[in-house]
Amino acid sequence: MNTLEQLQQVIDNSRRIVFFGGAGVSTESGIPDFRSVDGLYNQTYDYPPEQILSHTFFERKPEEFFRFYRDKMLCLDKQPNRAHRKLAELEQAGRLSAVVTQNIDGLHQAAGSRRVYELHGSVLRNYCRKCRRFYSAEYIKESTGVPHCTCGGVIKPDVVLYEEGLDDSVVNGALNAIMQADTLIIAGTSLTVYPAAGFIRYFRGDTVVLINRDKTPFDSQADLVFHDKVGELLGAVEVK
Repeated sequence: MNTLEQLQQVIDNSRRIVFFGGAGVSTESGIPDFRSVDGLYNQTYDYPPEQILSHTFFERKPEEFFRFYRDKMLCLDKQPNRAHRKLAELEQAGRLSAVVTQNIDGLHQAAGSRRVYELHGSVLRNYCRKCRRFYSAEYIKESTGVPHCTCGGVIKPDVVLYEEGLDDSVVNGALNAIMQADTLIIAGTSLTVYPAAGFIRYFRGDTVVLINRDKTPFDSQADLVFHDKVGELLGAVEVK
């Protein structure tokens, strides 16, 4: 098993770190992930979460979609944890060049990170499908039924649902950052969700660090592997 000292040395010697994170980065903030034993995929609901969070379901059963979405996806009272704060600190120190995240909670920006590529969008942004007027997450949380704009259009969260494609500009920015990185830290992800998981193939730098509670298919290809909580490990790193 690799040591904190080895991780510290890698970070000390890096100037263009890119952090690629998944749901496990936010679980220490109290946001449930989708696939762990106590995650959303193992809770009972009228429909499986994968079905509810699909474009087809949103179109056909919008009331049921928003009932689930308000209950399970809008965790607006949660705060950044040690991982989010440390990444912001590394960016401010000029060692981390970008965060690429599969999360939609906005906690990286709340912690102070400025260059964040949100592959799956954000619950903090919501738009009328008709006139594109912006609405806050609080507005969605406090609404009932299917939220509508003053123009009458349905408001849709700016999140990428199943069956929907990723935003090209976000994808291009994330891939460029990964290709220019000298160190890639992959954390809190099972690396099973595509196309996002395939992004790590574009890394051409020196060191890959993998931090995840459970083993992943990528463990054997990483230079450093830690089966730890992301916040606990990164929180112990010193920014010099």
